[in-house]
Amino acid sequence: MSEAWERERQNNARLDDLAGKVSSIRDFTVNIYNQASDQRLIDDNNDTFSNMTNSVKNTANRLTRMAKNTSNIQIFRLAGIIIGVVVVLWIIWGWLF
Repeated sequence: MSEAWERERQNNARLDDLAGKVSSIRDFTVNIYNQASDQRLIDDNNDTFSNMTNSVKNTANRLTRMAKNTSNIQIFRLAGIIIGVVVVLWIIWGWLF
């Protein structure tokens, strides 16, 4: 009878050991998935910033071309509009925060 109890105890110990290993593998798999998701998010952000950089460069080139082809009055008008927009956004920012 004691031999049966010893085998049962060994089986329980091995079962606990196996459960710990399965839990470790599951945690490892979840960590890999989380890191892959984070990497995908970083790649998406890099693409977004790259597109934004290209857009800003294209806009600056267009503004430069426009400035070369227009008179000084139009340039001052454009600068005034830009400054006005920045001031309005600054005031709105101050009201909100």
